[in-house]
Amino acid sequence: MVNFSERLKKLRKEAGYTQQQLADRIWVTKATISYYELSEHTPSPEILVKLAAAFHVTTDYLLGLEEKGLHLDVSDLPAEDIELLEHTIRVLRNKNQSRA
Repeated sequence: MVNFSERLKKLRKEAGYTQQQLADRIWVTKATISYYELSEHTPSPEILVKLAAAFHVTTDYLLGLEEKGLHLDVSDLPAEDIELLEHTIRVLRNKNQSRA
């Protein structure tokens, strides 16, 4: 199982963020990010949620409790766009279930 510090560092590098850029994004210090990546500190629940949102993953994925880290943030989309996405997901699931 991947631990939090490894997963955080991997996600940060994949996103192309420096420690300072990530810190600025979630309103903490660069040292705080460094401590998290070195396993010297653990984030509060509030910061954990901010980190998950920054990388569009679940908190469970960040904590190493699940392998699938996909999370779609649709919070800034209008309701009709969200409905369209939900419909598309249902169609794709039905299509893939019929193949199985």
